[in-house]
Amino acid sequence: MDEIKNTAEAEVQNTIASENNENQTSVEHTAVATEPKTKAEVIEKLKSIAENNENVERTELEHLKMLYYRFHNAEVVAARNKFVEDGGNADEFVPVPDADEENFKAQLSLVRELRNQAAEKLEQEKQNNLKRKQEIIERIKQLAASPEDADKGYNEVKDLQAEWKEIKQVPAEFATDLWKNYQHNIEQFYDQLRLNHEMRAYDFKKNLELKTHLCEAAEKLAECDDPVSAFHQLQNLHQEYREIGPVAKELREEIWKRFKDASTVINKRHQDHFEAIKAKEEENLEKKTDLCQKVEDLQYEELKTYAQWEEMTKQVLAYQAEWKTIGFTPRKVNTEIFERFRAACDRFFQAKTAYFKANREKLNANLAAKNALIEKAEALKESTDWGATTNKFIELQKQWKSIGPVAHKLSDEIWKRFNDACNYFFDKKNAANADQRKTEEANLELKKEVIASLEKLTEEQGENLLQGVRDLQARWNEIGHVPYNKKEKMYRRYRELCDKIYNTLHANAGRKRMDNFRKTVADKGGSELTRERNRLQGALESKKQEIQNYETNLTFFRTSSKKGNSLVADIEKKVKRLKEDLAEIAEKIKTVNAQIKEEKEGK
Repeated sequence: MDEIKNTAEAEVQNTIASENNENQTSVEHTAVATEPKTKAEVIEKLKSIAENNENVERTELEHLKMLYYRFHNAEVVAARNKFVEDGGNADEFVPVPDADEENFKAQLSLVRELRNQAAEKLEQEKQNNLKRKQEIIERIKQLAASPEDADKGYNEVKDLQAEWKEIKQVPAEFATDLWKNYQHNIEQFYDQLRLNHEMRAYDFKKNLELKTHLCEAAEKLAECDDPVSAFHQLQNLHQEYREIGPVAKELREEIWKRFKDASTVINKRHQDHFEAIKAKEEENLEKKTDLCQKVEDLQYEELKTYAQWEEMTKQVLAYQAEWKTIGFTPRKVNTEIFERFRAACDRFFQAKTAYFKANREKLNANLAAKNALIEKAEALKESTDWGATTNKFIELQKQWKSIGPVAHKLSDEIWKRFNDACNYFFDKKNAANADQRKTEEANLELKKEVIASLEKLTEEQGENLLQGVRDLQARWNEIGHVPYNKKEKMYRRYRELCDKIYNTLHANAGRKRMDNFRKTVADKGGSELTRERNRLQGALESKKQEIQNYETNLTFFRTSSKKGNSLVADIEKKVKRLKEDLAEIAEKIKTVNAQIKEEKEGK
């Protein structure tokens, strides 16, 4: 009878421990079980639970729900990143509706409904079990009331005990008192029994064999790789141990100690397992706290460009990606640390949104300015006033370059529209000028012929040189325009050759004048020579004064303008010609002086 009392106390303690750990172990089992890797696997898991009518804890359902929306959010983030990579604006991204969400919610609702039904059914079963166990206790109590009834009711009690074992859970608030009442009345019944020693020995032997088998099973659980599974199996063994009757008094402590020692090993492994999980959760908490601090320390108030914002955005997204790789933190702070991280990320993206919003007006203003240029370009593109309109288009292009950027999604579109208008006009202009270019190329060849003739003429010294150069100049003037890029080079060569010929003509004329002057002076004498010398001296001084005036004026006319350079060139030519005249006058004076000297020596 003492064994029955000891077994009853152990049963009560194990029952309470099992019920207290029920919810925790189920959650912990969920944590170590293989988790779904995709939304489809989450839905498939829910279907399996519903089809198999599995009894799952509420925490496991919430865990599956959290996993589904974690995968869903990951898809949304990936789609947003792809949208940005393809040139889209992150603020304009709109997620595609989740096609699987309706199915997921339906399966989750079905499991919850089944769970509720199961809970209701289980509660009803507990109430029924409670009622039947109370009836069994009452019947055992009746049988234990007298020795006669005890002897006669032995088999009935054994049946009632077997039935008691088959009856499952009762409401937790009644379990302890119910079990104590049952054990008390069983003990009372056995106290009344007048069983022979052989019967009691047989029962003790059978119970010892059963309990020894349970000890061996408990000891073998130490080899199980999954400490959580081993713990749950141990609870079942404890339930069986409690339901087995007593053993011989001298063996009760020994067999119970063996079973308890095996249980201690399993419980220690179970405890160590969850302490390791707790340590890992603390490590995860440190990592997540560090990520929170990194996001909170970001100095985004001084960011001034889109590139800087995008660079820091990549950094924040990297932190978010790293967050997802870190496991669970302690349950009591899991929500708190997540809210801290989310708040820090939200502050960054809110600041980014505010920056982009502040720049949107500038982008819109740039867009309006460029649209105005587009309208002007489209209005001018049909013009055939090639020169003036070309300048206008060049000015429009300069203005376009001076205007800042527009929204990325509109940039290519408005540039194409503006560029198309410009290309349309210049294509028309090029087509219209095609014939003109052919004519200019033909004129170029004609002027090359004139230059070739001038080059040949520079080698001649005949009397027809002047007429020849005048004819070629007239021919040159009759020829039309040449290509603009060759105009200056051709004209520069033309002027060099003409100047060379005229210099030759001028030199020849000067020599001829001097020859005639010498002949004239030779026929003069006395006062005529003196008057001629005086006239020449006056002309010499006049030329000197004129040269000095021109050279003085040159200091006032020098300028970088095209008109100023032309005026300076003309004055320099005049000065050159005056100096040539001055040299000729000086030569004439020298000739007169020689004649006067010769005349004086002849007298």
